[in-house]
Amino acid sequence: MIIAAALLTLVLAGLFFVGFKRLYTLSQQTKWLINYASWFDNRQPFLLFALMLGLLGCVLISTVVYYPLYSYNSAAAPFSDGKNIFWLTVFLTGMAFFGTQILLFYFSFRFRSKSASTASFFRGSSKLELTWTVVPAICFLGLFFWNQILWQRITSFKETDSVKIEVVGEQFNWKVRYGGHDHELGKTSFQLVSDTNPLGIDQTDSASLDDFMPVQMHVPKGRNVTLVLRSKDVIHSFYVPFFRTKMDAVPGMHTRMQFTALYSTAEMRELRNDPSFNYEIACAELCGRMHFAMKMILVVDEPEEFDAWYNQQESWVSELARNKLRLTTNAQYP
Repeated sequence: MIIAAALLTLVLAGLFFVGFKRLYTLSQQTKWLINYASWFDNRQPFLLFALMLGLLGCVLISTVVYYPLYSYNSAAAPFSDGKNIFWLTVFLTGMAFFGTQILLFYFSFRFRSKSASTASFFRGSSKLELTWTVVPAICFLGLFFWNQILWQRITSFKETDSVKIEVVGEQFNWKVRYGGHDHELGKTSFQLVSDTNPLGIDQTDSASLDDFMPVQMHVPKGRNVTLVLRSKDVIHSFYVPFFRTKMDAVPGMHTRMQFTALYSTAEMRELRNDPSFNYEIACAELCGRMHFAMKMILVVDEPEEFDAWYNQQESWVSELARNKLRLTTNAQYP
């Protein structure tokens, strides 16, 4: 609501100044408009200053309103390590934003056109140029190397005692596949993709026969989870807001990410005092007109609950055979 109001303010301001330019052009031909244009020209810097205060007010109000959405700790490791660098980046970019915008409006107001004023020549300052070049460069390099260290820690995969899950993105939903009782994902091929085999699973591979594809993704709390991501059409991005993590799913290649959930779904419901809370998987890459609907529920179970759920799942081969039998029976006995 507040963001929409800020955008509307910008649009109205733009239309206002465009209209004034047109009005000023007409005033050259119409005498009574000349006085009005002169009156407006004298007050334009003050209106510009008022616009700056309005915009900064919208930014500050939006920050206060939406702060709770970004103030929580990450519910997964190792992404919780990124909180400090996140807030440092917000602070530095915020300072740069407010500083440049305030100076921009100030100079527009301070050096506004006056009938008795004359412009002075300014050759430049090497010290000033060096300062605003070196300081941002140091900040950028510091953030860059800190990010590289953090990224190396995040992408250092550990396969020991890891739950491996395949995640496939397509317009406009997610599909997940588990390795079944042998905990090994079977082979796939895009040539095998069909209405009954949406992931192109190779049935000649014995490791694929016990794989299963649930409607919701389940992961155990406190155990390492490895995701193998791919896409069937365009670039998607696997994003869990409360984990503060995302990874692109790219057509024609496999990308991987790992995490360890720190809080179960039940624990998060208690912490947030929200019985309806669920972790949500979203797509963070604009992938088409139904991009907004590309969601999936992620359930974080206690380890014993996850094992019980895992052992109860029906393999995709058994589910396919059951569906075929049901369709055949319905056809014979309408």
